[in-house]
Amino acid sequence: MPQIPEQIHELTVGRLAARSGVAVSALHFYEAKGLISSRRTAGNQRRYTRDTLRRVAFVRAAQRVGIPLATIREALAELPEERTPTREDWARLSEAWRSELDERIHQLNRLRDHLTDCIACGCLSLATCVLSNPDDVFGEQQSGSRLSTRAGRGPAAAPAPLTRTPYRPSASDTPD
Repeated sequence: MPQIPEQIHELTVGRLAARSGVAVSALHFYEAKGLISSRRTAGNQRRYTRDTLRRVAFVRAAQRVGIPLATIREALAELPEERTPTREDWARLSEAWRSELDERIHQLNRLRDHLTDCIACGCLSLATCVLSNPDDVFGEQQSGSRLSTRAGRGPAAAPAPLTRTPYRPSASDTPD
């Protein structure tokens, strides 16, 4: 029985883009980041195996829920021989990512609640605002939205306040 040539099972980058709904530039980006791979023809054109469609779908699904590309790449690299992720792979990885997503949801809820407080007060004070100065550990000692520490010595000395120099026009500033 004759074998079907490998080229029939491959997709061009344009065909992969059309089938996956992902822009060609995004596919090139995914390839540069090691998320998908292709082979090159004699004319230096990219060719993707059909299972790349599933890898792209996996990447897009993970991105939609907020998983960073570096984390997705690590997950794909753990698969034996860079095979296409299966349903079981997705279940295992999504369970592992669940706690990370729960923490992000918690952080976003805190931000939302503080935003409401900030809108209600309207001060936007850099000294006390929880949005401009989150989790301020030095707030009891010194005000300001940014404080640095010197190793083991507490807050650094506050910089001298800025002073304004009055504007005085020069001869070059006046019209002829």
